[in-house]
Amino acid sequence: MIRTILLLLMLTVFTGCSEFALIASGTSVAINNNVYAKVYSGTDVLTIMYTQKDIKTHTYERIRKTIQKGN
Repeated sequence: MIRTILLLLMLTVFTGCSEFALIASGTSVAINNNVYAKVYSGTDVLTIMYTQKDIKTHTYERIRKTIQKGN
């Protein structure tokens, strides 16, 4: 349940990132991307602490399960 909420929160934050980055100036884009990278890294560390896997591994396994269900 918590993992699902965290995933939805991250999805909301990261999809809004690109639109804002296109509007902002070059300097603020670098600052904002740095903030988003720090948030992602912090979330990744928490995910590893609780599940012993990083976010990329969870995503890869979820995609692999979905593809296998389709076949």
